[in-house]
Formats: sequence, structure tokens, C-alpha cells
Amino acid sequence: MRHGEVHNPEGVLYGRLPGYRLSELGREMAERVAEDLTGRDITHVVASPLERAQETATPIAEAHGLELATDGRLIEAENIFEGKTFGVGDGSLRNPSYWRYLTNPFKPSWGEPYLEQAVRMMGALAAARDAARGHEAVCVSHQLPIWIVRSFVERRRLWHDPRNRQCSLASLTSFTYEGDRIVSVGYREPARDLLPAHLVGKGGKSKPVGKSFGA
Repeated sequence: MRHGEVHNPEGVLYGRLPGYRLSELGREMAERVAEDLTGRDITHVVASPLERAQETATPIAEAHGLELATDGRLIEAENIFEGKTFGVGDGSLRNPSYWRYLTNPFKPSWGEPYLEQAVRMMGALAAARDAARGHEAVCVSHQLPIWIVRSFVERRRLWHDPRNRQCSLASLTSFTYEGDRIVSVGYREPARDLLPAHLVGKGGKSKPVGKSFGA
């Protein structure tokens, strides 16, 4: 699951910075997903250590009578532009000292390599699978790591246009295992009607999807 909306009036790229918590709408999104997951066979809930992920996961854990676990591998991707606004006319890109970080979009050169994100997220998924073996687990993370691990599982290239990510606020990207092998990936948005109008249609397509894998 991706966390809900964050209170960020300055519009900075907050990344891994502490102190960025859910907005009132973000808390409503978290509650909506907790309601949506009522009755599911969830035996393990784990979140990134960042406040917004912990706050998003808490209603789900409480609804199932579970203690919330934390896994650092679910954390947001590292980014050199943390704490800054990101734009050409009014953001960090107008400063030539940052241009050297934009030389390789395939790695990417401005932050944590995509492959490293995929490896740590696969490890977090495997740990959650083992903790809930035979049942369901909920992992709360962040848009980029979720999209990267999905792309890795679906055998797509890891570099991409951020505008095409299918991972809206409070969305659920599901990985189904048979034994230790992922056999399908799904996606849906239980809180889509709560998305601010300017975000509808951004962060990826909104229709539910499912993809299965052969042996």
C-alpha cells in the first residue's frame, strides 16, 4: 500500500526527511482502506519507518488486532533533492550545481539506484510473506519503491516516466505468492473518490488490473 496524502504546504520533495505526516485527508484515506480491508485474512501489517507510512498502517493494524511492525527496507527512495522544490523556473533545477545529478536517468544519478530499490523491496515482501505464511500481509511504503518492485516483478525496465506510474495515494498493489514464487500482481484504489481533483489521472492509470505469470 502507498501511504495517504501528506501535509506539505511548501511543496518540497520531502523524501526521507522526518516530520512529514498525513494531512486530514490522508488520515481519511487510511481509514477508508482499513474499512475496505475489513474481513480480509490479514495476520501481519508492516510499514516504512517514516511517519506518513506508520500513520497510514496504524488503522489497518488496529482493525485486525495486530501490532504494527516496521521494516526499513520499505522506506522511500533516497534523493539528492530532499527538502527542495523541484522545477526549472522556481526550483532546484535553476541552480547549475545540481545539473551534474541529472546526467543518468537510467540509474538514476540523482538518487538511490533502481536496482537497489528492487532488491530491498523484494526482501521486504519476502519477509512479510514469511510472517503471514498462508495468510495475507499489508506492507505500507512509498510510490517510487512500490512502482520499481512491481516493474521488476513484471519484468519491465526500471527507468520510466514518473507521470506513468500506476500508484496513486492510498492505492493497493498486490503480490500473490504460491509458495515462495510470485504468481500474480494486482492493483486497485479503494480511496480513489477521495483523491484531490488535481491528482486524478496522475500517478498512473486508475482502473483495476491484474497480471498472472506462467510457470
